[in-house]
Amino acid sequence: MEQNQTPVQERPPEGVRLLPPEETPGPELPPKPSRPAKRPPRRGTRLSLPALAAALAVLVAVLALIKAADPFAPAPEESGDPGVAGIPEWIEIRLLPENPYSRPGDPLEQVNGVVVHYVGNPGTSAEQNHGYFENLASTGETYASSHFLIGLNGEVLLNVPLDEIAYCSNQRNADTISIECCHPDATGEFTAATYQSLLSLTRWLMETYGLDSGQLLRHFDVTGKECPRYFVQHPEAWEQFLADAAE
Repeated sequence: MEQNQTPVQERPPEGVRLLPPEETPGPELPPKPSRPAKRPPRRGTRLSLPALAAALAVLVAVLALIKAADPFAPAPEESGDPGVAGIPEWIEIRLLPENPYSRPGDPLEQVNGVVVHYVGNPGTSAEQNHGYFENLASTGETYASSHFLIGLNGEVLLNVPLDEIAYCSNQRNADTISIECCHPDATGEFTAATYQSLLSLTRWLMETYGLDSGQLLRHFDVTGKECPRYFVQHPEAWEQFLADAAE
């Protein structure tokens, strides 16, 4: 008959303490890597807005000097049409296309006078009369043009280069500069703005070509046509214009 035997627990060696299962250490883990210390941000040189603006201004000035000193830049008289060289800024250059009816391209070899006209179409503008001259290239209905057109508000258009003839003053086309002036009504009297621009333009032409007031003409003085009407019907007004131009 077997007897129950109580299992005998082995004692650990002397000096060794057993840990409960939950306290049993696992495998040793490697240490966590340490984070590198943050580098302080670099401090660059930052320009203030006034300093930056001054630097840009210096750069622009240097580039302008380089361009001005460029030996290869064309001279002003070498560029563009010589017939428009030296035209004042207050004159708008609106050259007609070359055609047999309003800009034949024939050379104007000398300038011995300036002939003043009126357009004969009351209330029309310089732009409208320029368009009429321009359309003659297509319509071919007549021969007509002028070097200059002065509008009701004093605007000045250059239609034909000053080294070419214009079809405006009959037998004097070959040696004169022609000016057509707009007018508000059938009397042909010019507005104050038109009159002042006519004076300024005439004085500039007199200075440019070495003319005097005796070389200023009405279309009437060339052909007997009542043009410009107001200056023909009021000769004292024409004499006053000549006096104003000579000042």
